[in-house]
Amino acid sequence: MVQLYGGLALYGVSSGLMIEAGFGPEPWNVLNQGLSELTGRSIGVVSIVVGAAVLLLWIPLRQRPGLGTVSNVIVCGLAMDAVLALLPDTRTLAVRVPLLAAGILLNGVATGLYISAAFGPGPRDGLMTGLHARTGRSVRLIRTSIEVTVVATGFALGGTVGVGTVLYALSIGPLAQYFLRLFALPSRDAGHVAATGGPAERAILQP
Repeated sequence: MVQLYGGLALYGVSSGLMIEAGFGPEPWNVLNQGLSELTGRSIGVVSIVVGAAVLLLWIPLRQRPGLGTVSNVIVCGLAMDAVLALLPDTRTLAVRVPLLAAGILLNGVATGLYISAAFGPGPRDGLMTGLHARTGRSVRLIRTSIEVTVVATGFALGGTVGVGTVLYALSIGPLAQYFLRLFALPSRDAGHVAATGGPAERAILQP
C-alpha cells in the first residue's frame, strides 16, 4: 500500500514538474492541458475527469479495475495540482531543464513503484491492454495509436507539445523497465516476482 500510494503521488509530482518546465508534458497531459485551457478547470481536476471517463471505456472491454486503478484516477491529479500550486513560475533555462529531467526520471520511478505494487493498472494502461485483448492487434500498434490520437487532440485544444513530450516518449520505456525490476515485490515463493507472476529469470520485463 505504501508503495502504491507513494508511487501514485510521485507520478503526479513528476507530471507537475514536466508541466512547470514548459517543454511539453507527457502525451496524456497534453490532452489534459488542452481541456484545462478549454474548460478553465485545473489540469489536475481535468486529469481526474479524463481518467474516470477512460475507466468507463473498460466496461465494453470487460476489464476489471483494481484498487490501484481507482486510486490512480484520484491521487495523480491531486498531487499534480498541489505541485503546480506550490512551485513558483520558472522562466530561465537553468531551472527549466533540471525540472524536465527530474520530471522524466521521477515518472519512471513512480511507474515502477505503483505497477510493481500489483494493485491493478492505471485506466490508460488498462485501455491499451483491453483493446489488445479484444482486437488482437499488437500492443505496440495500439499504444502508438492511442498516444498519437491523444497528443493530436490535446494539441488541437491548446495543449503544449514540445521537446519534453518527445524526450518522455523516448525514455519512459527504458526507465519504467528498469524501475519495475528494481521495485518488484518478492512473492512468498522466493523464485517468483509479484509484478510478473512468473520466475524472475523469465519475467516479461527481460530485454
